[in-house]
Amino acid sequence: IHCHLSKEFSSASSTTTVGTVTSRVTKNGDAVMEKDLLSHEDLAAARGMVDDIFDETYREKEGPKPPLRYVWRNIILMSLLHLGAIFGLTLIPSAKIQTLAWAVLCFVVSALGITAGSHRLWSHRSYKATLPLRIFLTIANSVAFQNDIYEWVRDHRVHHKFSETDADPHNAMRGFFFSHIGWLLVRKHPDVIEKGQKLDLSDIKADKVVMFQRKYYKPSVVLLCFTLPTVVPWYFWDESIIISFFIPAILRYTIGLNATWLVNSAAHMFGNRPYDQNINPRENPLVSLGALGEGFHNYHHTFPYDYSTSEFGWRFNLTTAFIDFMCLLGLASDRKKVSKEVILARKMRTGDGSHKSG
Repeated sequence: IHCHLSKEFSSASSTTTVGTVTSRVTKNGDAVMEKDLLSHEDLAAARGMVDDIFDETYREKEGPKPPLRYVWRNIILMSLLHLGAIFGLTLIPSAKIQTLAWAVLCFVVSALGITAGSHRLWSHRSYKATLPLRIFLTIANSVAFQNDIYEWVRDHRVHHKFSETDADPHNAMRGFFFSHIGWLLVRKHPDVIEKGQKLDLSDIKADKVVMFQRKYYKPSVVLLCFTLPTVVPWYFWDESIIISFFIPAILRYTIGLNATWLVNSAAHMFGNRPYDQNINPRENPLVSLGALGEGFHNYHHTFPYDYSTSEFGWRFNLTTAFIDFMCLLGLASDRKKVSKEVILARKMRTGDGSHKSG
């Protein structure tokens, strides 16, 4: 099976020697203009989209910020969820080994539904997936219960296009708590809603699998995020129903949420910036470990179209290994990868110098 790896989106330029760099450094580091090399816009256009590339023309509105409007339903539900997760932690010593293994499996599957699915496939179109793989990733996405794919993609593209501004759903400039979970506990800033409505999401609307999930999202979550993880240990190896519910369902779900949220918070605040020191996102190996490879965040915001979100392949990056395996099976193709030459040129031009010691 031929597994195509699209390097730099152009065979003609993939081996080009780096020439004189004429650059325009932007807040999100999204523009590379380099002799004999395609610009970011051209690279993005090769995927048929530019809506995850930072919009340097955006300006925040002057005047006072809109008042915070709390979403009490979310505050109560998130509080109860985390209390349930703490209770789940106390049950771990009483759980059967099969139950703990099942909880880990549910976590990995749900995480792939976000990382390989909502994020790298649908948000950034960094590779192509066949119908069977798209169906699997959609099911895994419902196990994760982090909004349906359509909504996840819309919010994530807005996050990249307006990163660290009022139009960013989880703007890290508003602090760790806000970018981690607080953004879900208050009404969205009006700019987030306004910009989200203007995005071109025609590719997502055209995916029948995604739109089917959107239509039946609530029942799919009840079944796949809570019922199935609970019933399997109880039915197949006679685990206590309490343990079955609070470990593979509640605790696993809560850990999955926080692993994803750490990409928005910790990976925007803690770590080095070897690719672009002009932007907030950082390289954070601990976040990568917990989020299956999503913590190489300075790289990802510099090159959002790279299917691996990192230049280091499988290192701390289970999602990349998964996509590569799917490609080997013929279920994925056309993985987009940035060439070593472009990466090195970018480090030298806008990086913080940490790559020299790292």
